[in-house]
Amino acid sequence: MPSSQPGSRALELLRLHPAPGSHRVALRAGASVGVPLLTCLALDRPQWTLYAAFGSFAALYGRDRVHAARAMTQVSAGVALTAAVLAGALVAELGTTPWTLVGGAAIIAVLGQLVSDVFDWHPPGPLFVTFAFGAVGSAPPLHDSLWVPVLVSSAAAGFSVAVGAVGAVVRRQHSPWPGVRRETSWHFVRLAVAVVVSGALAHLSGLGHPYWAMVAALATLAGRDHHARWLRGWLRALGTLLGLLPAALLLALHLDPVALVLTVIVLQFLTEILIGRNYGLALLFITPLALLMGQLAVERPIGQLLLDRGIETLIGAAVALVMVVIELRRPARHAS
Repeated sequence: MPSSQPGSRALELLRLHPAPGSHRVALRAGASVGVPLLTCLALDRPQWTLYAAFGSFAALYGRDRVHAARAMTQVSAGVALTAAVLAGALVAELGTTPWTLVGGAAIIAVLGQLVSDVFDWHPPGPLFVTFAFGAVGSAPPLHDSLWVPVLVSSAAAGFSVAVGAVGAVVRRQHSPWPGVRRETSWHFVRLAVAVVVSGALAHLSGLGHPYWAMVAALATLAGRDHHARWLRGWLRALGTLLGLLPAALLLALHLDPVALVLTVIVLQFLTEILIGRNYGLALLFITPLALLMGQLAVERPIGQLLLDRGIETLIGAAVALVMVVIELRRPARHAS
């Protein structure tokens, strides 16, 4: 097991880590997400909010950097997110099978990890680009020109970069470019296998959002080592299940679109305040945030939505945790 003492594992689930400067990151993220979504509503295009939301996720990158380093990280992430949105929109328009979505997500995950390595993303890995591809690809096609998702997502990403750049200029700080983290070839195989297995299991279970299982698996494997992955898997599962409670309450209010976006802004702010302190606690806000953003673009039955989120997250986290256990036992077999 990654940790020998049950008590120490329980304490890690609850431990709050220091996160200096998180309030600035939270303010940038709230503005970067809120303004594009409100703009879509002002244009009477709520169906575009899905594209805008994923473009605005560029704001979530480079939180520990300032000036040129953060801008480069966010620009590269914005381009990758826009490309993932375009790929997802193309899959939705073509009406391909769920297996195509699962296979495509595996390819996106591997490519996303490559780009993450090159530009040293923080947070590292292909989580958000895979999420973008899966969510857009699973949504009902809008039959708009494919330029629409590209323009909307890229505009939202550009706004996020601009918000980050304003903060860097005001504070006049310099951040050196950190050393690039290079993953082993096995890590790319691990990501592809996790995406395919978790997505296939979710689809075969008859659930409506297989990409949630894939995202949960990728979130678990985003840890830097076996111990961190083991901890993230449990935090992802437990945090999501607890997060379904506030999600159910907020969804039951049936907020009008503007009130819903304002709620999303608050949830995004709270997420960024907590994400560096305790991943599990942050999921209390990430879970309703994801569900409310999805409802804004495409409304679905609340009960089924909550059930899908809970079960598919457990599937994805379980697949990743099994892979962690298998990897931990590999050296022992070779040594015997």
